[in-house]
Amino acid sequence: MPWSNQGGGGGGGPWGKPPNQGPWGQGPAGGQRPPDLEEILRRGQDKLRQVLPGGFGGKGVALAALLAIGVWGLSGFYTVQPNEAGLNMLFGRYVSKTGAGLHYNWPYPVGSVQKLRVEDRNTISIGFNYRVDPMSGNQGTSDVPEESLMLTGDENIADVKFVVIWQIDPLKPENFAFNVRRPEVTIKAVAESAMREVVGRSQIQRILTAERKVIEPAVQELMQKVLDDYDLGAKIIQVQLQSVDPPEQVIAAFRDVTAAQQDQDRLRNEAEAYANRVVPEARGAAARISQEAQAYREQTVAEARGQAARFDQVLDQYKKAPAITRERIYLETMERVFGGMNKVIVDQNPSAQGVVPYLPLGALEAPQSPGAGRPSSQQGGAR
Repeated sequence: MPWSNQGGGGGGGPWGKPPNQGPWGQGPAGGQRPPDLEEILRRGQDKLRQVLPGGFGGKGVALAALLAIGVWGLSGFYTVQPNEAGLNMLFGRYVSKTGAGLHYNWPYPVGSVQKLRVEDRNTISIGFNYRVDPMSGNQGTSDVPEESLMLTGDENIADVKFVVIWQIDPLKPENFAFNVRRPEVTIKAVAESAMREVVGRSQIQRILTAERKVIEPAVQELMQKVLDDYDLGAKIIQVQLQSVDPPEQVIAAFRDVTAAQQDQDRLRNEAEAYANRVVPEARGAAARISQEAQAYREQTVAEARGQAARFDQVLDQYKKAPAITRERIYLETMERVFGGMNKVIVDQNPSAQGVVPYLPLGALEAPQSPGAGRPSSQQGGAR
């Protein structure tokens, strides 16, 4: 307004002056006189006539109106960045979306444009919050137990902290903007609910060891399904487990259980390795013994058959000349029996003098091997 205070200073009055001054910058007991409103209007008209030579008549008003309408119309141009999507609204109702570049929509208050960063990746942390130390500036985390403590399928409690990476769906940014009032809060609630459902179907030991890599894709798939049912217009890029631990009060006992399980697995692996080494050796030894027994059987059978064939041949010769064969067999038997021992020969002839003198020539010779000494012994026995 032309009579508003243009001077400096602040105050509590409705015109920016202290309460002890009037609206025209004067005190209650007098002071400066208020400016003349007619004089101010006259000066404004003079300046307008200088801009509009034809005067401030009907044509001037029309020209000023056209100029104002033109400026208002040009204000409808807007630019969308490459990582953004523009949502055009007419009287508060969504009508279309635009991509990167220069575009036009009806200016305010007829139309409006809402820009969403559809290419940016957003992060939501569940079970902890990031914080910055105001003194040192170092970034840290603080636990949120009401979000991280979850019940497993075997009625144990697990402390699960994870991060959800998501972005606005570039194909449906209007759903993100208009279908849900607080989409970020909804995504966080859906993430926590999906994780609780997946953890509730698993056992604590599997969660702490083998199933950690199975939980992440399962939660991501379940979250995407729920958000699609909501038509929220968001895409879940990844679910990352930060930590899965037992509650702090029993974490020492769980670590002991985990260590015992690891020892059990290690001992089982060592036993399997020992079995894999010993069993083939035992099978090889058994095969060797079986082959040796087979060879011994075949050898014994072959020798028995040879002895039988030899006996048959001897029998045939015995039938042809029994006396000669009997004497030969006797001599061969005596040779085998007495060939390797010392002998004393006694003549049983009644006309003999008793013991026959015998000179042991073999004992006077150099020691020889048993095989080499057998002919001499036999010759001595013959005498």
